[in-house]
Amino acid sequence: MVKSMTGYGRGDQSFEGLQVTVELRSVNNRYLDCTVKMPRAYIFAEEAVKSKIQSAVGRGKVDVFVTLTHSAGDDMVVTVNEELAKSYINALNRLHQLGGGRVKKEYRATDLARFSDVLTVEKREEDLNLVKERLLTVLELAIADFNAMREREGERLAADILGRADTIEALLGEVEERSPQTVEDYRARLESKMREVLQNTQIDEARLITEAAIFADKVAVDEETVRLHSHLGQLRELLAAGGAVGRKLDFLIQEFNRETNTIGSKCSDLGTTRRVVDMKAEIEKIREQVQNLE
Repeated sequence: MVKSMTGYGRGDQSFEGLQVTVELRSVNNRYLDCTVKMPRAYIFAEEAVKSKIQSAVGRGKVDVFVTLTHSAGDDMVVTVNEELAKSYINALNRLHQLGGGRVKKEYRATDLARFSDVLTVEKREEDLNLVKERLLTVLELAIADFNAMREREGERLAADILGRADTIEALLGEVEERSPQTVEDYRARLESKMREVLQNTQIDEARLITEAAIFADKVAVDEETVRLHSHLGQLRELLAAGGAVGRKLDFLIQEFNRETNTIGSKCSDLGTTRRVVDMKAEIEKIREQVQNLE
């Protein structure tokens, strides 16, 4: 199945107090251009994220947005400076002794906690490999959502392209149907003109007819129509095969234009010219749609 280069995908999952969210957005681009935006503390995982994108996307400008959020307090740890706490307890006992019993000895843990540096709050050390593993798991969810959207859009684009290919083939059939008569009319006009120019000269009838036929054959478009039919078949095969076919189709459309332009330059018949104009209009619309395919 072919895919559009434009799309959006999102993955979201919680892991024991860690919320991971990944969003993907892409637009058309000639090559793959991936930009990752994530918290600086987790920048170590950027290359792994880009590698995953490269294995899933052929071309396009892809922006990856990563958010990692810890639940309140889950990333913090409180520690007790035991030696300092013992020093405070000893000091309090000494104050009690100095008071000669007139100072109460009772004190609570909360009293000790008020003293400076007895309790410290620090950020919990993370298992970075585990964080990267969880991030890539969520990235895969986002890629699956992203590709599903691109496939839906690609299916719509392919249907439009195939419909226009059918229109081109129908117009091409009309050109082929008119071609023998167009060649004959041109030959007759050429022969008449030659007779007019050579009316005062002795004419070799056989030679005249032969020369007129040779020149008339130059307006025949059989070779171009056969090649154009072949190109239409290739277009359908590429779309049916799926995958990253955008570049191949882009080249193929150039061949469409080349053959159609040649047909237009060979034929002076008004009816054929109109059909060529219609074919070129459809080819241009196909070209625009192909620019959106991966």
